[in-house]
Amino acid sequence: MAMKPRLQPGPDHPITVTPTGKRVVVTVAGKVVADTRNALTLQEANYPPVQYVPLLDVDQDLLERTESQSYCPYKGEASYYSIPIGGERSVDAIWEYREPHDAVAPIRNHVAFYPNRVDEIALGSAAES
Repeated sequence: MAMKPRLQPGPDHPITVTPTGKRVVVTVAGKVVADTRNALTLQEANYPPVQYVPLLDVDQDLLERTESQSYCPYKGEASYYSIPIGGERSVDAIWEYREPHDAVAPIRNHVAFYPNRVDEIALGSAAES
């Protein structure tokens, strides 16, 4: 099997990971799936920013691990979860990099949500309690 390419972020493809600094709440089918004040914002090149939520701040009872996988040469191997209460729309709604490449190491033990597979990813204010 051929080795998968492994690329480093740089001027032509920058990636930053920074604390979001706001409360992040994710809902599906009227239930809160995630609620955190410890999210990280990953900004990759010209893509929209992505909120990575600590897995500890996700209601894991609502998740079901799937066999799906994908690969990003900048971040590594991704695995997926579905959110059964969301029905077909929420299949493979969440991804995580269990062993992320060094350049994005802070996202270890965090998950991200596809916005079109959940009801809402709401960002509150920094002062919100």
